[in-house]
Amino acid sequence: MRLGLAGGYAGMGMGEDLLDLVQEADRLGYASVWVAEAYGSDTVTVLSWLAAQTQNIGLGAGVMQIPARTPAMTAMTAATLDTLSKGRFLLGLGVSGPQVSEGWHGVRFAQPLARTREYVDIVRMALARQPVAYDGDHFTLPLPDGPGKSLRLTIHPPRPDLPIYLAAVGPRNLALAGEVADGWLGIFVSPEHSAEQFSLLRDARAAAGKGTPEDPMAGFDVVASVPVVVSDDLEAARAAVAPYTALYIGGMGSREQNFYNRLARSMGFDEAADTIQDLYLAGRPRDAADAVPMELADATSLLGPPERIAERVGRYADAGVTTLSVAPYARTTQERLDILRLMARAVSG
Repeated sequence: MRLGLAGGYAGMGMGEDLLDLVQEADRLGYASVWVAEAYGSDTVTVLSWLAAQTQNIGLGAGVMQIPARTPAMTAMTAATLDTLSKGRFLLGLGVSGPQVSEGWHGVRFAQPLARTREYVDIVRMALARQPVAYDGDHFTLPLPDGPGKSLRLTIHPPRPDLPIYLAAVGPRNLALAGEVADGWLGIFVSPEHSAEQFSLLRDARAAAGKGTPEDPMAGFDVVASVPVVVSDDLEAARAAVAPYTALYIGGMGSREQNFYNRLARSMGFDEAADTIQDLYLAGRPRDAADAVPMELADATSLLGPPERIAERVGRYADAGVTTLSVAPYARTTQERLDILRLMARAVSG
């Protein structure tokens, strides 16, 4: 199992010392850093900045939002970043959610799976330097009633088969990731509750003839973003990750359409998911965080003293995670750097 660094957003919390953390992760041999975007900092600018100041670490978009860019623009950006970083870019894609897609980008959220499938098709076509011609339900290139013509990417990226990852939560999106992508970007991955998720990925890859007949998951990168809190006080550790957990389960989407709330329910935390969402949507985020049960926080994070964390790291590898993307939760940069070093020892030892 490799290590990654969950870089989050620039200018918010951990992002203020992101460069320090990424350079240390690079020195420690971390495989990748993953940078997010929602409706604040964008991932491309941050990754370009990091590429110029690191040597070996993979530069992951976690994610580039599908509604924010045309597939051709995404292919151009991916090819450029991969060229400038000498083959270190990892293209993570996601549809975001209906509130961001429609409220921020002005793109209807309808049929997100079909749109994603077509989007990935076009990105792969462009990166392979094929003439881009596509007749889909969501994308038509070139437009049939104008002067446009089928064009080919003018630069030669170092990897025409650049790896594409999909951020996926629901079962149909997971199956799509297994079918069309090279990796899955997972959030709130619980080794004890992930059997169905891995089964969906495995079945989809087998049906698509991916991997090997013996192991359809061969060559597929499962990246799990995992908060890490080092503390002798387990309740304090729970409290540290609870606001993040409550934000997603309670506030990342509407009452009717919140993928993370459904994920918590699929793990058996129905009552907690109801309570967290009710409190968050009522404008009580602190109370929502207080309602996050220890069992949920502990199932989806690494919490406790160093010895406990080291003992529990292996459960992710046993579940099938191939890249553990560490989100170090601590008050100071030095403490966050210490967590990166602790995780490097725990995984290597």
